Amino acid sequence: MKTGYIYDESYFWHDNGSGTLYLPSGGYLEPDVFVEHPLTKRRVNNLMERCGIMRELEQIRPRSATREEIELFHTSEYVDKVKHLSDTTGGDAGDHAIVGRGSYEIALLSTGGALTAVDSVMKGRVDNVYALTRPPGHHAEADRGIGFCIFNNVAIAAKYARKKYGLERIMIIDWDVHHGNGTEKAFYNDPNVLFVSVHQDLNFPNNSGYAKDVGENVGKGFNVNIPLPPGSGDAAYVSVFKEVIRPLADEFKPELILISAGQDPSMFDPLGRMLVSAKGFGKMTKVMMEIAEKHCGGKLVMCHEGGYSNSYVPFCTLRIIEELSGIETDVEDPFATGSNGYPDLVYSNQQEAIDHVIDIQSEYWETFQVKV
Repeated sequence: MKTGYIYDESYFWHDNGSGTLYLPSGGYLEPDVFVEHPLTKRRVNNLMERCGIMRELEQIRPRSATREEIELFHTSEYVDKVKHLSDTTGGDAGDHAIVGRGSYEIALLSTGGALTAVDSVMKGRVDNVYALTRPPGHHAEADRGIGFCIFNNVAIAAKYARKKYGLERIMIIDWDVHHGNGTEKAFYNDPNVLFVSVHQDLNFPNNSGYAKDVGENVGKGFNVNIPLPPGSGDAAYVSVFKEVIRPLADEFKPELILISAGQDPSMFDPLGRMLVSAKGFGKMTKVMMEIAEKHCGGKLVMCHEGGYSNSYVPFCTLRIIEELSGIETDVEDPFATGSNGYPDLVYSNQQEAIDHVIDIQSEYWETFQVKV
């Protein structure tokens, strides 16, 4: 497999300001490092350089998205707001979506990274791509930013792929620990895009990501939410990919797969309560590669979303890229002992959550209907 890797130094210059975890400092909250911090992503690059895998990847420079491309999803009024904040004092573009000075241009480049990734796989330059996009995008809705996300990179990339390449079936998998609400809204009435969000139940945003939310009108059944209980680890996640996502893909037969790759379901993330290991992310990636090989010639694009453990995100991301590229480095997970004592099994409450999703989706997908 030939794997592309996309990033730009500018991604690390998007400034969220100071805060304490994700809140602004003040009162009893001392200034600290805002949780969506460039260090997490910069250290991904550092680790890949240090172990040598970076030299084995096809490094691809991103272009900036045009305003017309951003407006494939976002309203012109919202784009104006982001640009104004970026050009003047900075500020919040919605709900915890901080725009710093110059963030507008960086956000255009982040979305452009996703578009460049799509072009790279569709034109056969590479088989698959990992794009270290920042700022992230999956929470951003048409008219506002949410949860560190300014422009919805993956949603725009899917709309771009349909428009430019005439694709009829695109599958989007969002494994970020938080529900991909913005991407859900982008395709809630669209039968040409199958959106699957695997997330921690009732984490963020509020009142979002319920299994019962399946889409509307002709889009019914093409929105699949898989809310897992806190404490779900490798076994539960891999079961989701094998029991739900693979059968869905086999029936849907995607022509392109996009993944919102948030490494915040990891066992050390400050904004999640899941227990996925670096090895677990590799296993999830392997299933998705098998699906991509079977249905769309391996055309797989991953865009970085969340992941807030400066120490662990690099190792989780490296495992993903090793799986994508087929290149095994000599890097061992130094935090693997942190999962010692976690039984590698699917607990009953986790299986119940998975079965509940299958039961709901059985109304729309033959693969889940009981054969008598």
